[in-house]
Amino acid sequence: MSQKLFKKERDPSILILDFGSQYSELIARRIRETNVFSLVVSNSITIKEIQSINPEGIILSGGPNSVYEKNAPNCDKQIFNLGIPVLGICYGMQLMVKELGGSVTAAIKKAEYGRAPINIDLKNTLLAEVKDQSIMWMSHGDSIDKLPNGFYKIAHTENTIHAAIANETKNLFGVQFHPEVIHSEFGMTVIKNFVYSISKCVPDWTTETFLEETIPMIKEQVGDKKVLLALSGGVDSSTLAFLLNRAIGDQLTCMFIDQGFMRKGEPEFLMDFFDKKFHIKVEYINARERFIKKLKEITDPEEKRKIIGGEFIKVFEEESNRLGPFQYLAQGTLYPDVIESAGTNIDPKTGDRIAVKIKSHHNVGGLPKDLQFKLVEPLRKLFKDEVRQLGKVLGLPDEIIKRHPFPGPGLAIRILGEVTHEKLNCLRDADWIVRDEIKKSGLYNDIWQAFAVLLPVKTVGVMGDKRTYSWPIVLRCVSSEDGMTADWSKIPYEILEKISNRIVNEVTQVNRVVFDITSKPPGTIEWE
Repeated sequence: MSQKLFKKERDPSILILDFGSQYSELIARRIRETNVFSLVVSNSITIKEIQSINPEGIILSGGPNSVYEKNAPNCDKQIFNLGIPVLGICYGMQLMVKELGGSVTAAIKKAEYGRAPINIDLKNTLLAEVKDQSIMWMSHGDSIDKLPNGFYKIAHTENTIHAAIANETKNLFGVQFHPEVIHSEFGMTVIKNFVYSISKCVPDWTTETFLEETIPMIKEQVGDKKVLLALSGGVDSSTLAFLLNRAIGDQLTCMFIDQGFMRKGEPEFLMDFFDKKFHIKVEYINARERFIKKLKEITDPEEKRKIIGGEFIKVFEEESNRLGPFQYLAQGTLYPDVIESAGTNIDPKTGDRIAVKIKSHHNVGGLPKDLQFKLVEPLRKLFKDEVRQLGKVLGLPDEIIKRHPFPGPGLAIRILGEVTHEKLNCLRDADWIVRDEIKKSGLYNDIWQAFAVLLPVKTVGVMGDKRTYSWPIVLRCVSSEDGMTADWSKIPYEILEKISNRIVNEVTQVNRVVFDITSKPPGTIEWE
């Protein structure tokens, strides 16, 4: 169904071979922060494929296995003889040591997890500017007990003899810690040393160069054909709309399906912003009653999601046939989506998932197979922060660029129990007050998400000397870097008080506000 977007694409300067680490994606992000293009590829990449890409450096990721386990992930041993600098991280270092004649055993004293100060034994290129006794993040059960010929120890910890090793003659390096995680104090210094000083990469991966390369590629691929984009108003689809509008202009049609579960004033804002202010063609589809009827008497959250996704598909199909025909479907697929969809099935040349399928849009539960679109996914090599940077360069306002994440099913899954018009109106008003006060306090950009949840119970209260029996609102505010883990935001009491007072005074049918102080894990950010 889908076809590769570009005929010519930039090759990565740094290849990251994935051995199953939870941090492989984070390694790529950190390298991108140095303005150097990196991609995660399968550990099964061949020498021929590596040579065709010709990267400046290779990183072997960590992983959950022991190198001596049966069926433990491996790589072609000839990688270490290509003359390309290699950095092994955790499992990647242990694998390099094993393949080159050293040995790895279970940790001599004990496994090492969490923060640990490193003692630098030799200041070489990899550890230049790294402070002795600085904290690095450890996560390993095995350790190296014998180094291959030509290697020497450059750092240790109290529990790990070989915390960092080097063979500078062959430009091979290894670290037992994780420099990519934020807990490693001089982790970015180690990464920059490998990227710049050892691999000699040029910092040419910028928003401006991305635009310069991508716009002509879109024009070449699309030609004079028509493109359809499902616009949600989120950062990804909004940035994509601006990018495609700059590249192909009137050949782009955006479809905004209003399913009735948006936040207060957002449908009106989006139509005014895209259609009237920036003259990007948007077809507004009012399907509010259609969606809410489908949810009548539905209380199970997963069933809600499936019904909303399924109905979205039907509306999308009907309207695309009415407005079309369209030859291309534009999707705001991002690089994390590509990695997650691929698992280890990653094309070593492009970094794309091998079994390509249409991404399940956050408003779509998977589009029907008989919609024979070719895909336009120009953001598929970008991380979220890079998309925000691109949006800013393209002229999107902070109101969209810094917009908090919002679930595709919208307020329907922030209403526990059956969804009704009365509950939607109640939650919209409460949610607007939450965001309004968080913005007034100056905390909006410091918080990952701030929103309200409506519970399917009623509580007793007293208002104006009268007994009330009304719904409670849950206030959920979390701080996070990427949404994978999150902590509850420590909102000042006076702000919580303002939010609570306004909600119970301004929102009909609410007489109680509670504050969720659960982190993720064990909880989730959303309640459903």
